[in-house]
This record gives sequence, structure tokens and C-alpha cells, in this order.
Amino acid sequence: MGNHPELSERERERERERRGLPIGNLTSQLFANIYLHELDCFAKHRLKVKFYLRYCDDFIILSNDRSKLVKLISIIAEFLRHHLKLELHPEKVVIRKLKQDIDFLGYVVLPHHKTLRTKTKNRMLKKINQKNSSSYLGLLKHCCGYKLRRDCIIRAIYNFLKENFRAYPKGKL
Repeated sequence: MGNHPELSERERERERERRGLPIGNLTSQLFANIYLHELDCFAKHRLKVKFYLRYCDDFIILSNDRSKLVKLISIIAEFLRHHLKLELHPEKVVIRKLKQDIDFLGYVVLPHHKTLRTKTKNRMLKKINQKNSSSYLGLLKHCCGYKLRRDCIIRAIYNFLKENFRAYPKGKL
């Protein structure tokens, strides 16, 4: 999106909101995967990136060569801008060493294990209930989260009891 100095900040924000797809909409994932297929082909076939991983609009490129990664950022940003009319989020482009953690898709990935991102864990523990517990437990199958699974089950049972026993008037149980 180009800068329009004549637009107020509020108008620019409205313009940004009109673009894209709502997060959480099932079609968002499908459209992102279809639309960004061109990026996949560009990265794998034109740039010959060996370790490229993408889900929806999140992607990772792994390399031992930091200078190569730095160059790839500008090349990919240019491709996205000109071919797909997209921009890389400036605060989300990060170069890290493999021994450091990689924050990807709600997980923190380390060389030999994955854990759930703290923000995701806190949101999950706050929102878990009987209806969504199997979904959250499924999320935990993909990381080292035995204690967290236990906490989720306890929290889901607690929330179930709290919701169902609150419905009964005192002394009528």
C-alpha cells in the first residue's frame, strides 16, 4: 500500500482494514495457500531455496549462510510487492541461529523439541471449555506439552462444572 500523505491516519487504517481476508475465516487459509503458491514456486524453483517452509502467510527459510538470507529478504520482498501486491511485515522478518528458538505457527521450535508459545498457552488456558477442548488437546499433540495437556483437561473439567452447576439454583442439586 503506497503512502498517501493526504490521507489521515484514521483513513489509512480504514483502507488497511478493507484489504485482506478476516483471520479465522476458513476461506482465508485456502485463499492464502492458493495465492501464495507463486511464492512457493519462486522460492523453490527460481531461487533454489532448499529449506523453505510455508503455512498460509507464514514462512521460514533455513540456511547456514547469513548473507544469503539477508539477500533473500530483499529479493522475496520485491517479488511479493511486484507480483502479488503484498508486503513483508517489517517487525516479523527475523534472522536467527538454529540453536535459538524459532517462533512459528503458535509454537516455539528448537532443534530437538517444540513447545507451545506462551501467548498461545495463556489464551488457550483462558478459553478452554468442553466444546473446544479436543481442538486444544490436538494442538498440544504436536509439541512437548504433557503438563499443559493435564492442565487443559483439569481446566476444561473445572469450566464445565462451573458452567453447569451455576445453572442450578442454590440448594436444588
